[in-house]
Amino acid sequence: MAAVDSFSLLYREIARSCSFYYETLALVGVLYTASKAVALLRNCCSLVRVHFLPRIFTNKKLSHRFGDWAVIYGKDQSPVALAYAEELARQGVTYGVETVVILADFSKDQSALKLIQEVIRDKDIGFLVNCVEEALTQPQNLMEVNEESLMGAVNKNTTVMTLMTRLVLPGMLQRSRGAVVNITTGACCKPLPGRVMLTASMGYLDHFSRALYLEYSSKGIFIQSLTPFQIASTRRNLKEGLFVPKPQVYAQHAISTLGVSNRTTGYWPHTLQYGLIRCIPDWIWILGSRLFIS
Repeated sequence: MAAVDSFSLLYREIARSCSFYYETLALVGVLYTASKAVALLRNCCSLVRVHFLPRIFTNKKLSHRFGDWAVIYGKDQSPVALAYAEELARQGVTYGVETVVILADFSKDQSALKLIQEVIRDKDIGFLVNCVEEALTQPQNLMEVNEESLMGAVNKNTTVMTLMTRLVLPGMLQRSRGAVVNITTGACCKPLPGRVMLTASMGYLDHFSRALYLEYSSKGIFIQSLTPFQIASTRRNLKEGLFVPKPQVYAQHAISTLGVSNRTTGYWPHTLQYGLIRCIPDWIWILGSRLFIS
């Protein structure tokens, strides 16, 4: 009996001495939970602000805000770029009947830039839309790509897009308005085997856009990095769904974010996907990608 009383007394003494640590751990847990709740609330508010409010409360016409003409690079290779151009036209930007189609081949050199410069001279270029080549979305290891295709892909998806931006910026700066939209893909928000060129091109354009935004946002130029996930496409046998919208549906959502967010997926279900992917630890992502590819 005495032994039991001694143990009980000892337990109470230890518990009393550790109560401070229990309270400290409980406080840490409360603060951690509160921080996660605040972060979740902030993300929900950001989702509503970027994707829903602009579609409810529309601003003035895009042509009045940014300019009358749009230059679309990658329209023939990407249905997303084509749908984006058609949605701009629907909202009053010159594209369609008054479009000037420029057949420019950048695969060998940049002499085509001079042709474009002549065509867009004296035009109120309000938009430049660059889109990553859709062919890069096909799984392919680096050693499977021949040197000519490799150089062409790097040239078209990084060099030319940079030069196109440099080409239209002087006029935009002169008018103190304009928008540059670079469309890549959110599928490579983390590295994937078999997507070396796509990952590299997206990483460059994403950081290029964010850096440009810091340089020119104060001068009236809006720079946006769009990173959509899967878009319905007959070429890739992707059927339409909530998380796989038609190019036209995606373009409507994406254009509504112009002037609202400089870096977004452009489509709210894709933003949910992006948030979930960012929560996956790297080791699980790498393991899953290797199993999936194999």
